Amino acid sequence: MTIAETCRLAKEHAGAAAYSTEEEKNAMLARAADALVAHQEEILAANREDLAHFTREDSLRDRLLLNEKRIAAMAEGLRKLMALPCPVGEVIETHTTESGLDIARVRVPFGVVGIIYEARPNVTADAVGLCLKSGNAVVLRGSKDARRSNQTIVAVMKEAIAAGGADPAFIQLLEDCSREGAREFMRQKQYLDVLIPRGSASLIQSTLENASVPVIETGTGNCHVYVEAHADLAMAKAILLNAKTQRISVCNACESLVVDEAFAAAHLSALVAPLIEKGVELVGDARACALVPAIKPAAEQDFYTEFLAMKLSVKIVENVGEAVAFINEHSTHHSECIVTADEDAARTFLEKIDSACVYHNASTRFTDGFEFGFGAEMGISTQKLHARGPMGLRELTSYKFVVRGSGQVRA
Repeated sequence: MTIAETCRLAKEHAGAAAYSTEEEKNAMLARAADALVAHQEEILAANREDLAHFTREDSLRDRLLLNEKRIAAMAEGLRKLMALPCPVGEVIETHTTESGLDIARVRVPFGVVGIIYEARPNVTADAVGLCLKSGNAVVLRGSKDARRSNQTIVAVMKEAIAAGGADPAFIQLLEDCSREGAREFMRQKQYLDVLIPRGSASLIQSTLENASVPVIETGTGNCHVYVEAHADLAMAKAILLNAKTQRISVCNACESLVVDEAFAAAHLSALVAPLIEKGVELVGDARACALVPAIKPAAEQDFYTEFLAMKLSVKIVENVGEAVAFINEHSTHHSECIVTADEDAARTFLEKIDSACVYHNASTRFTDGFEFGFGAEMGISTQKLHARGPMGLRELTSYKFVVRGSGQVRA
């Protein structure tokens, strides 16, 4: 089947999601969740085949890897969606005009959501679940690295939905994983209502440059932890270690440490010691290098880089104002954290940092739809139009105006 035919098929069957009741959607989600667990050996076997053919860097290999715990998390994400209210039909606001027209702004599905993503098979289940509960059809375009995993996950979920009597054709997976196919997919404006890229900076940039379908940009994550002068050392160490090393291959991992000069003079060596013990390579500015010999000189580009590896840049600043200016200049506007006991410094940071998610005394690793209580996420939007931050159910809807009159005509 061609790319256009696949997208057309999703559009033709979009009503199965759009017009199902909330109870029907929840029943489909329940069946799909149960099926993922019941067929986990089949899914893991497909994933092992993908891993056997995987030749890219190890940090990306972790994204591709599935295990029983990750499959259980995929299923749990679908079950959490069942507990959330369906946004479709929600009346956002109402008013009555001078002419007596009653106008309501009502949430509606986008229609057909296209998602293009790399070696993250868990995204397959998340995307299907989110689109189903928000009333959208979905066309999935994964990478060749996860081809077998994605095929198996989609087949298992569609079979479970069909077993309940629903037509699962609103879920479609593209078989063409070529670059040319990706560009063709990005131009399916006749069938796709919105396109969401999720992956590397190059994938996102390619989508923005080539798509004729409206794009919701999900950004890369050059995330910062700023340790202010009044930070508690033990708290700062715990947050930094978690944000950097708990899982290095994800977009909400810390890539840059910013430290107040007074705190650095007293505590920088102790602050980064756990990172060094973990094997993190540290590169920093001249002041950081002078304070800790293990920190090597950074190139300017290092401060702009999402490493997705055991590497971290270190910058020393004079105060919160300089920290804010530095982070706003170098970040990808994803997630930033301040560690401090000073409420004024925290308030300044939270107000002036221009990123989708800002934290006071908490790890950036919480920027996640599951952790935010959204059940799952379609991605982390770093743009400012329509959606920003973890994209849950409401972010996958638009709205229309429903106008009721009593025979009014315009003079």
